[in-house]
This record gives sequence, structure tokens and C-alpha cells, in this order.
Amino acid sequence: MQDKDKTRRKVLIGLTSAVGLSGLPFAATPFIAAWNPSAKAKAAGAPVKLDVSKMQFGQQIQVSWRKQPVFIIRHTKESLASLELSLSKLADPNSDLISEPYKGLFPTRSKSSEYSVMSGVCTHLGCAPKYFPEVEPKSWDATWSGGFFCPCHGSMFDIVGRVFKGVPAPTNLIVPPHMFDGSILTIGEDKEL
Repeated sequence: MQDKDKTRRKVLIGLTSAVGLSGLPFAATPFIAAWNPSAKAKAAGAPVKLDVSKMQFGQQIQVSWRKQPVFIIRHTKESLASLELSLSKLADPNSDLISEPYKGLFPTRSKSSEYSVMSGVCTHLGCAPKYFPEVEPKSWDATWSGGFFCPCHGSMFDIVGRVFKGVPAPTNLIVPPHMFDGSILTIGEDKEL
């Protein structure tokens, strides 16, 4: 009888241990997940990665970083060649009035000779400028050579985000820290800065 009780006890201990161990991952998951940054912390400044290889030339896309829109534009060779057309209209063509991380690197004001990366927030009162890449007369500028127009108060920027003279916006659109690893663009992080 005692041997039977010992065997039964061992079986019950073994089964109880197995059931307990199988529940361990379920109990540990919320604890380990608590170590990860919260959605709020991620939104506050976590880098954003995207593959820009599928963007068409002349296309603008928008992503969100730190709860703010960021514009990415893939320029055509023609649009970059036309940057000279608007130089006389610009208030700060060399970004001397703001701290710009990639100043003088490329005409795109970014770490790429083909893409521009800039804040999608007008530097006047925080509206969102609209992208008008066409080189054609517009109601706000008869000699429009492409760029951004802010419909809130009439601020204008060229295709790389440099502000025009005589508009409410005081400075160029802000260029966030970013880096390219092949076709992968990371906004909010630059290992070389």
C-alpha cells in the first residue's frame, strides 16, 4: 500500500509540475513585455524606418515621427536643376537662420542627393504646407517653379523646403535627423551626428 501511495504521489507531483511549468510562459509574458517601451514612449521619439526604393521620381510621401508629419520627396534631375530658378525669391537659401544638420551636403538639404526629408509643419503657425511640384503659374505665384504652399497664411517654400521672402513663415522647413542604409530611410536617428 505504501509503494502504491509513493507512486501515486510521484505521478501527482510530476503532473502538477508539468502543468505549472507550461503556464510559466503565460505568466512571464506580461512581465517581460513591461520592459518594452510603451506606445507613448515610441511615439515620443522612436525612429521611423521605411523603404523608399518604390517611390516614383517627383513623388512626395508623408510619415509621422514624434506625432508630426515628415515629408519625403524623391526628386527628378529636372527639379533639382530648377532649384536655381527660385534662388532670388528665397529668404534663407543657405539655411543660415536655423541649425541644419546636413547643411551644404547636397542641394536636397538631406543625406541623399536624390531625396529630401523635412518637417511637414509650416514654421509660421504649424499648418501643413501642400506640395505643388508643377512648374506652372499658380494663383499665389505667377512664376511658380514647384514647391510647397501653406494655404493657412500663404507661406511658400521651394521643393527642398527653403522659405520665400516676404511670407509669414520666418524660416526654412526643419530637416530632422535621418540616415540612409541603402534604400532604407531612418528618420529620427543618425549614427554619424
